[in-house]
Amino acid sequence: MVNKILLIAVAAWAIAQVLKLLIATAVYHKFDLTYLTTGGGMPSSHSALVCACAVGTAFVTGLDSPAFAVAAVLAFIVMYDAAHVRLETGKQAKVLNQLMRNLGEGRPETFEADLKELIGHTPFQVAVGAVLGVLIGVIGGLLALV
Repeated sequence: MVNKILLIAVAAWAIAQVLKLLIATAVYHKFDLTYLTTGGGMPSSHSALVCACAVGTAFVTGLDSPAFAVAAVLAFIVMYDAAHVRLETGKQAKVLNQLMRNLGEGRPETFEADLKELIGHTPFQVAVGAVLGVLIGVIGGLLALV
């Protein structure tokens, strides 16, 4: 037996990650496979994952089901976190990295490596990921009904 909702959600995540690689390659003119596993960037694979999960859940269990309610609430929490909390964390990492670079030799040992700056998403990146997730959720949900 296959968990159709999980399959739909993972497909949305994978498609978003591949799109992220292709977009980053086009923008930065550099092919970097790490974009297949990284957070941050365009589109938000987190948003695609949770929106596809919510839409797939709606198709499989119905809009009035407790499972859909949980999936929808989870989607909103994840998207808010990506566009607000994690975005601000990335901005703070950028400032801290700049401060540590300016310290030169006085740099503390705990800051030998830069902090990861590409953590969160802009609201636009989250919205694009959400639209992608909804589209994949609808397609997957229709296929699940067949």
